[in-house]
Amino acid sequence: MAELFELFVASITSQNIALLFILGMCPLIAVSTSVRNAKGMGVAVIFVVTITAIINYPIYVLLRATGSTNIQLLVFIATIAATVQFLEMFLDKFIPRLYNAFGIFLPLITVNCAVLAVSLFFVNRTYNFVQTTTFAFGSGIGWALAIILVAGLREKMAKTSDVPKGLAGKGIVFIILGILSLAFIGFTGLASA
Repeated sequence: MAELFELFVASITSQNIALLFILGMCPLIAVSTSVRNAKGMGVAVIFVVTITAIINYPIYVLLRATGSTNIQLLVFIATIAATVQFLEMFLDKFIPRLYNAFGIFLPLITVNCAVLAVSLFFVNRTYNFVQTTTFAFGSGIGWALAIILVAGLREKMAKTSDVPKGLAGKGIVFIILGILSLAFIGFTGLASA
């Protein structure tokens, strides 16, 4: 149980998929213009990352048993695309305001490399099903935490700071991401302490 807790904490902090592996940057930068949008996108990514990892794990076990692991990437991408399509239809039907706020970025979760990376990580790290689920959920939370932190800082800076013209917009976001990455590296070794 302690090992799973360490994996969960590490996937949020010292192994943060966005801040340390620099994955999923396109939607993170584009949607982090407001905390409200960032929270919605964060929840969507948590859901998609967790569900696709849960679905992809037994598929990978089947592929490994049949000696067909050479098509795992294709199968993982198809699973991600189907999950995102389901989420898109659900939001359009039941939460249209959030669906409209996402705009083009909701379908882009399909090609969000963070979502695919979680499925590839459990293969490379030889996680079992429970570890995969824990890691996927924690990675989703870590990505959501990153986008919400960036959005909060962007909103605060828009009200209180005079950002130099050359850094306005995406330039300052990259600086924020760099500083957050350095801060999250500081969590390395926390779980083993």
